[in-house]
Amino acid sequence: MPPNSTSSLEQSEGPGPWRLAGLDAARGLAVAGMIVVNVGPRGGDSLAEILYRLPYGRASLLFMLLGGIGFSLLTRRARSGETPIPAGPILWRALVLFVGGLLLQALDHGVSVILVTYAALFIVALPFTRAAGGVLLVIAGFSASLGPILWLAVQERTDKAFDRDPLTATDSPGELLAGTFITGPYPVAVWAAPFLLGMWLGRRDLSSQLLSTRLIKWGAVSALGARTISFALIVYMGEPTGHLVWQRLISSVAHSQMPLWLVEGTGAAILMLGVCLKIADRCVQRWLQPLVMLGQLAFTAYVGHLLILALAVRPGPATLPEGLVVSALILVALIVFSLTWRRLVTRGPLEVLLRPPRLWPAGT
Repeated sequence: MPPNSTSSLEQSEGPGPWRLAGLDAARGLAVAGMIVVNVGPRGGDSLAEILYRLPYGRASLLFMLLGGIGFSLLTRRARSGETPIPAGPILWRALVLFVGGLLLQALDHGVSVILVTYAALFIVALPFTRAAGGVLLVIAGFSASLGPILWLAVQERTDKAFDRDPLTATDSPGELLAGTFITGPYPVAVWAAPFLLGMWLGRRDLSSQLLSTRLIKWGAVSALGARTISFALIVYMGEPTGHLVWQRLISSVAHSQMPLWLVEGTGAAILMLGVCLKIADRCVQRWLQPLVMLGQLAFTAYVGHLLILALAVRPGPATLPEGLVVSALILVALIVFSLTWRRLVTRGPLEVLLRPPRLWPAGT
């Protein structure tokens, strides 16, 4: 394995290869999950189909949780007062992700691109760079509880007129602002919760075996607890319907923007992060290495899978076997590319763009 000089600025601030391997593996797992979700199909009630769509509503939350951790690693020295807050590099990264997200949305891949919200959260997080950990948790709690209420209130006030259309480069500034923060498929009002929780986690000692054990335990408790509470409330109150907007608060349906889904999905993300951190030191040189390399080129892999979907896959696949084959082929292709690239070059081809131009290596 080459020196652990990873694909993004935040990872370069990490304290050592063990910790970075676990985070990279988790990021690779998030990318793999999003590939499966975006390839589809998502219908069907058989056990195989239910297992196939397990990443739905969970992989994206893991991606967002890791974004918050990355922000904390990027600003670690600034929090201790060693350096100023790197506002310039963070704003540049946000600009690249925002513009890239809007451009990618124009492709015919049928996916709601998450990069615009990801970019917005890097900007939103800047004022909280040196905030106390308790403040981050409180604001995350407000996002998880009040964000869904705001989302529902706006929907009710607009007579359920918005349908969470993806943002595009042709939208007006007002539409971009409203879509990014409230009405889009990944509203910042709700999705700030996993990002801020990730910021809090990024300040912990992620190399601690005790912490990874706690992440596994509490992630599982949160995921199972939220799903159980939702099931019990639905049995008691009835299945939420489109006609009773506020009844949706008891739902844990993926991407419903509701609190119980957010807790369940984020709990599953924390669980998977804990597992990756727990096993990374033992497996990184063996079977986990492909996932680590994929995670180091996460931005490139995410963009790459959207290009493949738009140019070679759509429309389809229509059946589970087709979805499995297509997902596996895309994943293998991206892993092979990642392994090959990382043996030759320090940073991924698109990861370089996340660094301000003055930091680009010679010849880039």
